[in-house]
Amino acid sequence: MTAPDSGTAGQTRLEEEARAWLLRLTSGRATTRDAEAFRLWCAQSERHSAAFTRARALWQALAPAALALQQPAPLVASLPPRRFGRRAFLGGAIAASLAVVMARPWLPDALPGMGADYSTAVGEQRRVDFAEGLTLELNTRTRINRRPLGGGVAGIELLEGEVEVLAKAPIRVVAGAGTLDAAGARFNVRAVGEAICVTCLEGSLAVEVRGRSLLLPPGRQLTYDAGGRSEPIAFDPAVVMAWRQQLLVFDDAPLATVIDEINRYRPGMILLVNQELGRRKVQARFRLDQLAEVAALIRDAYDATVTELPGGVVLVS
Repeated sequence: MTAPDSGTAGQTRLEEEARAWLLRLTSGRATTRDAEAFRLWCAQSERHSAAFTRARALWQALAPAALALQQPAPLVASLPPRRFGRRAFLGGAIAASLAVVMARPWLPDALPGMGADYSTAVGEQRRVDFAEGLTLELNTRTRINRRPLGGGVAGIELLEGEVEVLAKAPIRVVAGAGTLDAAGARFNVRAVGEAICVTCLEGSLAVEVRGRSLLLPPGRQLTYDAGGRSEPIAFDPAVVMAWRQQLLVFDDAPLATVIDEINRYRPGMILLVNQELGRRKVQARFRLDQLAEVAALIRDAYDATVTELPGGVVLVS
């Protein structure tokens, strides 16, 4: 698409394009080519990004009407459409609340396995015998690259996701802004968003973040990002490593956090649209093979309203 001309006509065209992208990305038929085109569209100017944000915000006002619609939103045949009917946009408005959280997984650099030596899909767990004395256990939505170092030291980079490392030989793990060095240790590294969480289960490992180093002993955990790191703290192994037993365990966690974590393991998306409900604390254990039923469990436990949409998208309010 070309950038719209200035003035009212140009702004109207921009708003229509933003709505069309919302419908396309949540239609269930978006392709990687669509994703790349969308990325380029957003990058054209701040006005493009702002139009997309406004389209998303408009859902807040139209949500009751959108939820009342029984027919799914029509597919977009071409981008941009010249005019939107009221029903078409109300159907698209519900997509607006999903588009920001759903658009990123469609982008090429966020597709599972894209540009990675080892990867797992949604809900998949995988063991990799990386080298003699080195085993990697990959959790859902994980991408890892080899980083040859020489000198008898194996190297990997955790791009995203979560991995348990059993190191009986020297290994260096690069994750975000930090590096982890170990030999004779077992540890877990989680990279979701910008934050990295490192948990030492056995042995010890050297952690360096922005030029600051420390030795992380067994039974301690720390987090860091590009801005620095936390101090090591104790952790509950039953919670941190529950995924290795095909479980998710939550101990007094906000429901919003619980849903975010569940979304990493199931296709589609559960979207919480009630902030007050999201602050409710949860004490729960879920089996990974139980996650298809989790929206119904939330509905029954919190008297929430659950609306199922095509493509595995579930609204909880």
